[in-house]
Amino acid sequence: MTAKGLLVAAPRSGSGKTTITLGLQRALVRRGLSVRGLKCGPDYIDPAFHAAATGAPSANLDSYAMPDVLLSGIAGAAAEAADVIVAEGSMGLFDGVPGREGHTGASADIAALLGWPVVLVVDVSGQAQSAGAVALGCKLYDPRIRIAGVILNKVASERHRRLAAAGMERIGLPVFGALPREASLILPERHLGLVQAGETEDLHARLDALADAVAAAVDLDAVVAAAGVTTLPAAETARPALPAPGKRIAIARDAAFSFVYPHVEAGWRAQGAELVPFSPLADEAPPEACHACWLPGGYPELHTGRIASAARFLDGLRAFAHTRPVHGECGGYMVLGKSLTDADGIRHTMAGLLSVETSFARRKMNLGYRNAVLEADCPLGPAGSRLSGHEFHYASIVSQGEDPPLAVVSDPHGSDPVPAGSRRDLVTGSFFHAIAARAEP
Repeated sequence: MTAKGLLVAAPRSGSGKTTITLGLQRALVRRGLSVRGLKCGPDYIDPAFHAAATGAPSANLDSYAMPDVLLSGIAGAAAEAADVIVAEGSMGLFDGVPGREGHTGASADIAALLGWPVVLVVDVSGQAQSAGAVALGCKLYDPRIRIAGVILNKVASERHRRLAAAGMERIGLPVFGALPREASLILPERHLGLVQAGETEDLHARLDALADAVAAAVDLDAVVAAAGVTTLPAAETARPALPAPGKRIAIARDAAFSFVYPHVEAGWRAQGAELVPFSPLADEAPPEACHACWLPGGYPELHTGRIASAARFLDGLRAFAHTRPVHGECGGYMVLGKSLTDADGIRHTMAGLLSVETSFARRKMNLGYRNAVLEADCPLGPAGSRLSGHEFHYASIVSQGEDPPLAVVSDPHGSDPVPAGSRRDLVTGSFFHAIAARAEP
């Protein structure tokens, strides 16, 4: 049986949809339901929180970067394994980039594609009945989707709740619940968003507190009843998002290296690959029996001293790279370079397998989708392959060095193609995280 689903979204970022999504997921699990979480867009961090809240895997759904066949496969796998899917939107409900109809990266694209009603989280701080006008705009803006009801967030008082609810009644949207303005319900953050699930102190106690708050303030029966049947688009035979770089893949996994898309790992396993984790922060080298090494993104800029002094890791990585491919994404790319300067301006020597030098002291936000064409054969695919990906970091390049680029990249907004990343012998890296192979230019 295919699970019903719903999308928790908001008119804008900062409305509280992540905490409410997690609270709903945990509260429904405690009712005995099998719940799956999914995340719209390219966010690296939220799926791990969904997995912690539900006790089941989560993944991303990205209408810009993923073909329909991949979207269908991810949603279908979740729907087969659950009673209900509680998906989370990104940014505002309709926020996306220029793209084909239904493929803009907006959360509304996913709701329309999969037939999921929207539960709209409305931050009513600084307004009351006027929140109804905002919700009405969301209700009418896109005829492809249906808003099933709203959850009021950051309510200051009972009188405030009544006034805001009156605005929703006027436009014909049911109010599923109202949560107070409560600082204890906010999860800790750092420069790339939420502190990772694995690093969040007392994570399960926090999730239980969110579930308690949501269960007390929201009509869970009404939310479940609002879920709609998941409609999967007809698609050709599924193919993995990215080729597996080897049969046994050494993958760095600890507090410094953690940003790997769940669908990428699932695709590698579907191709018969085995993922073998190791920890650079524990000074572990890539396991010798592996055929390729993958350094994911994460927060190496917060652990520069430990990484620079991890002799077994660095020496083992250099030896591995003599005979087998090594690829680094974002944080992994920085560690493959000659040096990484930390926030205090201290330069730390890295692996030196690529000539790039990076700095976290010179902060500049780089954010957005990337369309890449590979310049040479590498673990991401053969030369000429087109990829969609995403970049989000504050580090800057001090010196690109002499290595040729890994790819030529552009963005969805019409930017001119520019060289990106680095390659040398069997070692490659880039700041963009690859999401999927892309058929069209």
